[in-house]
Amino acid sequence: MASTEPNSLLPASAHPMANPGYGKRLAPGQERDRSVDFEHLPKREASIAGFIDRLPEGAAMDHKTLATHIAGYGQAAVRSALKALSHAGHLRRIKEQVVRDDGARRWVTRTYWSRTPRTAAWWWEFCRSVRGVMLDDPYGGDGVDGDGGGEGGPPADEVPPPRSTAYRALAELGRTEPRLTLSAADCARLEPLAAAWLARGATVTHLTHALTAGLPEQLHNPAGIAKRRLEDKMPPEISESHGRETVLRRVMVCLFCETTGDEDPLVRRHGLCAACAAEEETDVPDTFRPAPGPTDVAAYADAVRLAAGISPRGLG
Repeated sequence: MASTEPNSLLPASAHPMANPGYGKRLAPGQERDRSVDFEHLPKREASIAGFIDRLPEGAAMDHKTLATHIAGYGQAAVRSALKALSHAGHLRRIKEQVVRDDGARRWVTRTYWSRTPRTAAWWWEFCRSVRGVMLDDPYGGDGVDGDGGGEGGPPADEVPPPRSTAYRALAELGRTEPRLTLSAADCARLEPLAAAWLARGATVTHLTHALTAGLPEQLHNPAGIAKRRLEDKMPPEISESHGRETVLRRVMVCLFCETTGDEDPLVRRHGLCAACAAEEETDVPDTFRPAPGPTDVAAYADAVRLAAGISPRGLG
């Protein structure tokens, strides 16, 4: 069994940060840090909650990253703990459309953390508390685009665009340079890199030019060329002093898969879509679980020897 003692957790200061603008955010109205903050939680959840509570704003909050930096727990255990913490009212994943002072817009995904447990109604009102100006293009046109999140509370007859600006920019490369036409799978695979460009202030025009200008005569692997250029020519990160961001609107998304769906059911399921809410810890692949330690291996070997009629090691 994995250790749940506090000393099994790595220092929160060593935890990686999410992409600029993403990651952990503190919900408003936090109470002061107290030693009894998470006594209402099971031991594992309380231990992981204490680790998350110490993380700085902007820290990566996905279960895979957390599992990498919390000793003794695999991805399945951390994922299960996050689900429990969401049910207990400590966190919600929310997608926000933000605009900088220079007018650039993007969508970002943030995990809001509350040391104080909140009711589902409180989280719903918090999500609805921003009522920004409705823009013609919810994904910011040639501006910056976080990760192609959904629209917050649109009219019933309005369907949000299914793809992000980053994906669409990649899909349209072939119109500028036919030799750089990418497949749907290529676009999906390269979308995070293109989104990182846009998050760092690049426009779609800038991105397209960087990928299509000065191509070699022979182009045997368009996707490989695009990937290499996206990585090698990545713009520098925008400093925090570049400009403040104002949240225009919010929409609650599933804690794990970021499905928007109908928001009311998300509220009733404590921030989880139907599929993720129904998922049991046993449904998670074994590759997400921690590998057995030396003691576990030795115990298993002894059990096999006993089953074969052989004395365990050290018993003669």
